[in-house]
Amino acid sequence: MKRFALMTLGLAISANAHFLTFLPSTDNVGSKKEAKMNFDISFIHPFEQTGMTMEKPKIYLENKKNSLSLTQTKKFNHKSWKSSYKVKKPGVYKFFVEPQPYFEPAEGKFISHVPKVIVSTFGMEDGWDEPLGLKYEIIPLIKPFGLFSGNSFSGKVLHNGKPASGVEVEVELYNEFGLKAPTDAHITQVVKTDSNGVFTFTMNHKGWWGFAALIEEGSLKHKGKKYPIENGALMWIKAY
Repeated sequence: MKRFALMTLGLAISANAHFLTFLPSTDNVGSKKEAKMNFDISFIHPFEQTGMTMEKPKIYLENKKNSLSLTQTKKFNHKSWKSSYKVKKPGVYKFFVEPQPYFEPAEGKFISHVPKVIVSTFGMEDGWDEPLGLKYEIIPLIKPFGLFSGNSFSGKVLHNGKPASGVEVEVELYNEFGLKAPTDAHITQVVKTDSNGVFTFTMNHKGWWGFAALIEEGSLKHKGKKYPIENGALMWIKAY
């Protein structure tokens, strides 16, 4: 998912960072009118607001026993997906998406990112820091559904349940505001986890922020040749 340059006819062309974007209609359900949450699921470049085709994924609540239905739609003129869930009782709800691995020929690798979102409903706040048990996962160290722009977000990256040190975490704003980056280097921010798997990033603008901890592991075949898999532990956080 790293940004790099392709040389074509002597011109440098920047490649964009890919994020599996998983946005609920709200991260705080406070009334019966908000009880039906809608989910936008797409494979895009969040800051540039451009898209790629996404094959049908799977969406779950808490674990793989509780799957939700999906409907095909379009995002930035590319195939994407939507889903919904109606909250029936107060609690903290954790949703995640499992995609089909995407082969990126420009990078010579498969991309397999599993994003999650955590939603507080009717004032309940217990359990937001409890892991789901995913192979690659970000555990929030700061309450993830009550943040303002200017607040810092901290998370711990787990790989097979253990802290992952020295992992790059790419960060992008879902830029529905028309912001312009000073340079390409400003589009995707990058921080690294410390020896305890912890990272911190200050969100300097309101909106949804995507955090993608990238761990290369395993391989898949494409046209008879093996390519590495870039596994992503993703989390989407909203700053107000």
